[in-house]
Amino acid sequence: MTTDIIELNDFIVLIEQSNASETFIQKCEIDGDAVGFAFYGSGNVELEIKHNQQTKYLTNTTGLAICFFGNQKVEFAHKIEPDKPLQSISIFTKLKNLPLLPQAEKEIFEKYLPELLNPQEHFVKGPSFYMTLEMQLAVQKIFHTTYTENTRLLFLKSQVNELLSHFFALLSTDQKIDFSEKDRDKIFQAREIVTHNYSQPPSITQLSKMVGLNSNKLKKNFKELFGIPVFKYVQEERLNKAYELLQNSDKTVQEAAWEVGYESLSSFSNAFYKKFATRPNDVRQKCFSNKS
Repeated sequence: MTTDIIELNDFIVLIEQSNASETFIQKCEIDGDAVGFAFYGSGNVELEIKHNQQTKYLTNTTGLAICFFGNQKVEFAHKIEPDKPLQSISIFTKLKNLPLLPQAEKEIFEKYLPELLNPQEHFVKGPSFYMTLEMQLAVQKIFHTTYTENTRLLFLKSQVNELLSHFFALLSTDQKIDFSEKDRDKIFQAREIVTHNYSQPPSITQLSKMVGLNSNKLKKNFKELFGIPVFKYVQEERLNKAYELLQNSDKTVQEAAWEVGYESLSSFSNAFYKKFATRPNDVRQKCFSNKS
């Protein structure tokens, strides 16, 4: 488990990732009264919250964006399952810092999260949402950035602001997804299948049979849950994997394209540039120049 702690003005940001081979529990506490936001990019985790001799659980947090109030009397613990890489971003700000925010930002907190600014318990759960595509991309950018030192801090600040902006935008539209827990689990199962088979993914018909949902419901619910169609999600997974291969291995651009399922090098290069605003060969050259 690695945790990168960043101070950005009045916010504390925890960037956490893990790829454990066995189940373990990561505990943390909050120093003083604070409002927190957590964005789960990946992983199969269970969040345990203890306070006042009570224990609460937030399960299946993969893909969720949550908010809450907590203080030093609350103990948080992530139960992280093996071989399920965890990527989470937590953002905290002390209640005493909120009056110091610019007026427009302060009004947003006061309008949409009054129950967290005026808590009646040591822990108060606020609204939660499934992350939109834009939020997922912001999370991915945080974990994939190659910026360092002050440039990295400036970049992280922009992404944190983007995540919070999207979260409050969802609050303002009161966006809700009406799924049964059973259907939601099937959609997560479908995502797991295409995530591990991105180079040769099953067809929609095959995937619907594998998870036990009809094709139309699978396509509709997948897009509502993750903000992106199944085929687009597969493309995102292919490009993310290709970026990792070019950055961390000796594979050529052609080899990386083939490995993630692209037969056409030009199609791969164009899709890569559209997503990352850089060509795959530039990523590979930068990687080799850094190694030398």
